[in-house]
Amino acid sequence: MIRVVAKGKLKQDVNKEEYIKIARELVTETNKETGCISYVLHEDINDPTIVTMIEEWVDEEAINQHNASEHVRNIVPELRKLRESTEINLYRKV
Repeated sequence: MIRVVAKGKLKQDVNKEEYIKIARELVTETNKETGCISYVLHEDINDPTIVTMIEEWVDEEAINQHNASEHVRNIVPELRKLRESTEINLYRKV
């Protein structure tokens, strides 16, 4: 299993509810994918402008298929427009 932590910092003038609405569509579609164990959006408790997607995948091939999916190609660019920065890290249990 691979865990992905994708942390984003929203731009100052962004309506967070707009971001969450778009992100929920991505969550819904991604959770239907073969190989997706879990895909959940989180909000930082101390800084609500930080949103993090915590994902669990069966393997790297599932992540690659996810990244090539139509919903990722359509939705992720819209989310990127609303963020000032993004950090994505992949983890394996040791």
